[in-house]
Amino acid sequence: MQRIILVSNRLPTTVEKKKGGIHYINSTGGLATGLDAFHQDNECLWIGWPGLSSEHMNQSEKAEIRQNLSEKNCVPVYITRSDVEKFYYGFSNKTIWPLFHYFPQHTFFQPDFWSSYVHVNTLFAEAVLSIATKNDLIWVHDYQLMLLPAILRKQLPDSGIGFFLHIPFPSLEIFRLLPWRKEVLEGLLGADLIGFHTYDYIRHFLNSVRRLLGYDNTFSQISCHNRILKADVFPMGIDYKRFSEVGLMPEVQKEEKSIRRKTGNRSLIIAIERLDYTKGIIQRLEAFDLFLSQNPSMKEKVTLILVAVPSRTSVDSYKQLKKDMNEMIGSINGRHGTIGWAPVLNLYRSLPFPTLAALYHSCDVALVTPLRDGMNLVAKEYIATKQDKTGVLILSEMAGAAKEMGEAIIVNPNNKEEIAEALRVALEMPVDEQKYRIMCMQRRLIRYDVHRWAYDFIDKLEQARALRENLQCKKLTESDCRTIRSKYSRALSVLFLLDYDGTLVPFADKPEKAVPDPGLIDLLRRLNSIKGRKVAIVSGRDRRSLDRWFAETGITLCAEHGVWIKEPGDDWSTTVSQQNKWKDELWPILELFADRTPGALLEEKEYSLAFHYRNADPELAFLRVRELMDALIHLVSNLNLGVMQGNRVIEIKNAGINKGTAAMKIVEKGSWDMVLAAGDDVTDEDLFSSLPKNSFSIKVGIGSSKADFNVESVEEVRRFLEMLCETGVETEVEEEIENW
Repeated sequence: MQRIILVSNRLPTTVEKKKGGIHYINSTGGLATGLDAFHQDNECLWIGWPGLSSEHMNQSEKAEIRQNLSEKNCVPVYITRSDVEKFYYGFSNKTIWPLFHYFPQHTFFQPDFWSSYVHVNTLFAEAVLSIATKNDLIWVHDYQLMLLPAILRKQLPDSGIGFFLHIPFPSLEIFRLLPWRKEVLEGLLGADLIGFHTYDYIRHFLNSVRRLLGYDNTFSQISCHNRILKADVFPMGIDYKRFSEVGLMPEVQKEEKSIRRKTGNRSLIIAIERLDYTKGIIQRLEAFDLFLSQNPSMKEKVTLILVAVPSRTSVDSYKQLKKDMNEMIGSINGRHGTIGWAPVLNLYRSLPFPTLAALYHSCDVALVTPLRDGMNLVAKEYIATKQDKTGVLILSEMAGAAKEMGEAIIVNPNNKEEIAEALRVALEMPVDEQKYRIMCMQRRLIRYDVHRWAYDFIDKLEQARALRENLQCKKLTESDCRTIRSKYSRALSVLFLLDYDGTLVPFADKPEKAVPDPGLIDLLRRLNSIKGRKVAIVSGRDRRSLDRWFAETGITLCAEHGVWIKEPGDDWSTTVSQQNKWKDELWPILELFADRTPGALLEEKEYSLAFHYRNADPELAFLRVRELMDALIHLVSNLNLGVMQGNRVIEIKNAGINKGTAAMKIVEKGSWDMVLAAGDDVTDEDLFSSLPKNSFSIKVGIGSSKADFNVESVEEVRRFLEMLCETGVETEVEEEIENW
């Protein structure tokens, strides 16, 4: 396996300064604990913040920390106290975290938070660039570093870069509230592979990419910046073996005996979360309160063990949550408790692994009801410990884990009546049913544990990079230019077959605005005037537009994808003998779809109709185009018509007419030593496939194509033609190629 560089906000090891000394402890959190096993097994490099602000360390301490962390294959990134406040507690946890979890009321949109976020992502990029090579696989993690993939892509264009989001990706209507939404999306799109926990999240992401940036995506492949990248779903697993064996650990057995000694034979319900408003702690307590009120026979027979791990204690909303939680627990215990029995035991601290494992193993019910959660590994850890197959999981439908763990009792976390009823059902569930449910979930967790999850992502990342490299192999290089120019300079007769929109001029919001500039007119005139050179524009444009723009250049014109051809000095001739009565039949249908698609427009040509949707809302256009294509396929089947989908346009024309057939009519009129074709659209594939053997073909943009080469832009096509326009001896050719 190639070297893997993991990058996350926090390292798996946290550094603390206490009593003048430096101490190293294991980091908490699902990402750190989940990835640590993969990190150790594969000796990956891990880059991240060690937990101390740079002002808390002198240079010798930084050097000592760096050395000690290097022995764990970790590389620290040091950030200032100000950046901790603005990047971590600010933008990451007061902007992105609440917004992505559907809590806009807790969200702050402060420019200084954003500036710090950009700055720290740049610091992380510098740390990665200091050690990475193009052969490394770089795996960036989570919402704190969403700008990092694009920053790295600029400096390491050939590296495999992956990104995984461990929290939900929100719907468009929530995400678009973010002032820097486009910058965040562009940052993520620097990756070759972007991973999410569930299909809901990937659907929201692709929708935002299409609606906010206008990038097309098909089957989760996104075309942008002359690259193809992929988004995919990877539901994160746990270290199943570690949790499944806890019942055999002496220290866990000791802890479990202690728990039972203190709680007696009561049924135990475990609820363990970070103290966070997304976790539904208050709603959970209210539901437990309701359960006790509705089931008085359960008093003194059940105890809820609430473990609230301190989190972001300096953030006001978290301080208020702690206050509300304590008041609610006091209210429940005061109203329902008796001497010797408190309904709720509150543990406000992090727990060592043996204590956590003992709670999982000994508790009869796990109550996991976040209001919104990317995955929630607590649910999976609880099930993994149940090797005797008894226990019940109550799980929120808003947790990503609910997509995999359908055998749990699934509840709406905002419905306290439903949760209260779920508690009753769980505590009364027959043992046989408990075992069946747990066995089904365990089989799934065994198959897709954290190791399988990580290797699956890395495997897909390598595939995504290979796809990009295969496309790059066709990129027109300096060496290719040298070969083409050499053959071109020796050829006595050369034919140029050039598309117009997207090849010689950029696309415009309205077709009539894409007018050729004087530089293009001059280039085509000069190229066509060279002895033995002939230029033909083969376009979907109507003949009147082409006549108006190019009549004085002396070049050959082909309009409406081959319906009309005009040689210099001649009149237009048509290759179509059919009547156009079909247009009267189809126009009202296209008009209806245009009316239902704001921003779409219709274009009538002499022998075709076009439905343009470049200016329409991308998501709506995606739906309308599918509907229109379905309708047209049935309507044109008996009319000898063809339906052609191009670059954000659908065109209906007579069947059998395309750019390939038109180009061959031009080719057959001469004897050519060389033919050179260029186009950007699916309509140009007919042209590429019909070319004779002594040809070179160029596609503008990325994607699968029959063309020999790819270039990135209209500007690159025009520079290439300018280079060919210059004639001279071979020594001059070399200099021109290097300049190009």
